[in-house]
Amino acid sequence: MPRTKKKKNKGGQHGAVQPFSDEDASIETLSHCSSFSDSTSVADEGGDGSEDTAQEDFQYKLKGFIDSTVDKSAKTRQGALDGLKTAMATRILYEFISERRMTITDSIERCLKKGKGEEQRAAASLACLLCIQLGSGIESEEVFKTLKPIFKTILVDGSANIQARQAVATSLGLCTLVAEDDVLDVQATMECFENLFTRSYARADGTCPSINPQTSQLHTNALLSWALLLTICSANQLKEILRKHLPKLPKLLESEDVNMRIVAGETIALLFELARDTEPEFEFEEWDQLCIKLSALATDCNKHRAKNDKRKQRSVFRDVLKAVEDGDFQSETIRFGTERMSIDSWVRKRTYDAFREFVGSGMNYHLQANEFIRDVFELGPPILVDSATMKAMKISRFERHLHNSAAFKARTKARSKFRDKRVDVGEF
Repeated sequence: MPRTKKKKNKGGQHGAVQPFSDEDASIETLSHCSSFSDSTSVADEGGDGSEDTAQEDFQYKLKGFIDSTVDKSAKTRQGALDGLKTAMATRILYEFISERRMTITDSIERCLKKGKGEEQRAAASLACLLCIQLGSGIESEEVFKTLKPIFKTILVDGSANIQARQAVATSLGLCTLVAEDDVLDVQATMECFENLFTRSYARADGTCPSINPQTSQLHTNALLSWALLLTICSANQLKEILRKHLPKLPKLLESEDVNMRIVAGETIALLFELARDTEPEFEFEEWDQLCIKLSALATDCNKHRAKNDKRKQRSVFRDVLKAVEDGDFQSETIRFGTERMSIDSWVRKRTYDAFREFVGSGMNYHLQANEFIRDVFELGPPILVDSATMKAMKISRFERHLHNSAAFKARTKARSKFRDKRVDVGEF
């Protein structure tokens, strides 16, 4: 990661005392190995001996998954990739993975080259999780150096499976953030993304190109990854990007795809935030027209659009409009274990969303235990909590219910201040 990399960061701590986590049980979601949950329950009941046995069983199953990634059966390979993905998303496995990273990388490479559709998607996601586990350093750089040419080949190949291209567009962005150390290579990757999402720009005569939903999703994923890499651009790079793209990005707000409109709006807000960080008096020539367009999207009542799409769009564009007009951001607090983290900027939001897309429900666990992710969000070293303290910290179900009810009421009151009172007028 060009801007922030100072030293090699491993994926997490590996001592006998584990960070507190509410996410441990999520390992039970492994559809291809239901006995993972059995191992966990045995460890809870039986002390150190049972814990060691459970760990051995867990690693044995992981080894089986790795072996199965080269099976002749596509279904077996798919199951093995999914099993590895779920394990990496919900556990810190640095030592185990580090010893086998090249074997796993070879399997990913083979599945990307010879697999079809879903298998390629799973392999692309697994590549990201592998880099997240290894953190920023020589190990993840070696993995990415092997896989990057394949990613780019699939991404630009119009004849390749569209779902594979969509997955690669997302994975290439995060892998670049984690493992790419060359600023020029980051720029080259951003240009690959630009070559995709700019095809959704409105034409000179104001008409929008006709793009099918699958291709539009590809362009949306490319724009999301491009926006993620904006967060590590230098001031000089950012200045050129603003000159080249900020006047054109508002054209994506006219897209028929609600997801593209939303991502374009969030990217515009991100660009304004970055521009004002480097130049507090930043001005945009077409600011008035942009605000009018954003305001229209924030109060959109077009009948030809689905109600859910309009609600989602209005919620996002109210925040985008505040960001462009006033530089405001609706902050959000993430709680994990005994800690809290504030999502207080568009930069942090885009970064958090990118990691969460891959680790899913394991995000809180990685925020607690993964040294690399903690370094990205400036959380410091992991806080270790022993099992006795963990039990003492847990609140009862009734107390949790009361807390959630209070939070729900407060959230409802806060949102009602900003909710458009005309939201349902003329929509039935």
